[in-house]
Amino acid sequence: MSHEPHKPLVDRFGRVHTSLRVSVTDRCNIRCFYCMPLENVQFKPRAELLTFEEIARVVEVAARRGVRKLRLTGGEPLVRSHLPELIEMLTRISGIEEVALTTNGILLTDQAEALKAAGLTRINVSMDALSEEMFQQITRRSGVDRVLSGISAAQKAGFSAIRLNAVAIRNLTEGEVVPLARFARDNDLHLRFIEFMPLDADKAWNTEQVLSGSDLREMISREVAPLEAITPEDVSQPATDFAYADGRQRVGFINSVTQPFCAACNRLRMTAEGQFRNCLFATDEWDARAILRGGGSDADLSRLLDACVEAKRASHGMDSPEFVPPARAMYQIGG
Repeated sequence: MSHEPHKPLVDRFGRVHTSLRVSVTDRCNIRCFYCMPLENVQFKPRAELLTFEEIARVVEVAARRGVRKLRLTGGEPLVRSHLPELIEMLTRISGIEEVALTTNGILLTDQAEALKAAGLTRINVSMDALSEEMFQQITRRSGVDRVLSGISAAQKAGFSAIRLNAVAIRNLTEGEVVPLARFARDNDLHLRFIEFMPLDADKAWNTEQVLSGSDLREMISREVAPLEAITPEDVSQPATDFAYADGRQRVGFINSVTQPFCAACNRLRMTAEGQFRNCLFATDEWDARAILRGGGSDADLSRLLDACVEAKRASHGMDSPEFVPPARAMYQIGG
């Protein structure tokens, strides 16, 4: 594969990569069981994480190769101090059209205005439960009121099209589905349900815990309002979207287990310590930090991106008997 500076990042299957998810920290202020262990969490020392300048340099190289959309993740990105400064740096990079953020919302009340002023384009809030009891069972911390306050603050700050992301887990979160759907509809939020994936730190995942998108859709159509299939705005988006028949908002389903969407994947990832990954479930990583801190050139970073994209497989293989979950949990990879 050529590493010409402006050549698009195309893999062996013809997928063009225009989206980069950048983890800014592995730290988090809650402990969702599907993402982190409860105790003895080993966080990276601060010196091992990329600086804002290093992140911006990687993004500049990626933007020259056709990356247009960024999503900042973690851990919880809002625990990284001075995050608006990074957002300002990234929005100034030529070619970057969107800088979005995924947050648990706990710190959003205090930061929403600064994030908006820095040029952040969009916010996704991860919220699996509206009831405090279930919220605590999942996150092992308290805080529903703080998340709701954060969503409200983000709306007041001028963020529109805020998404709510909810992980759906069979025999656990069924009772949250309808309340979340009603809450999202009443507050003009785009709700997305994500099937439970094998990325838990405790390695306790099994297929019986997957609450499928089709089951969720039936529940919502029956108990909230009928849903109708719609044409996706972006063919590479991971969610299958449905609109309420009365036109009041929509619901998306990220069916990563039951209906993988790998064929249209346009995403790459970079961990907080500067490792490129070509799939959430990748078992290999490509070390950008070694280039950044070893005197390497932008051309070296560009070649590293090529190697990462070249090695991308046709699919994550979660539905294959040979599937091996990644050694790292979700908080270490970046959401």
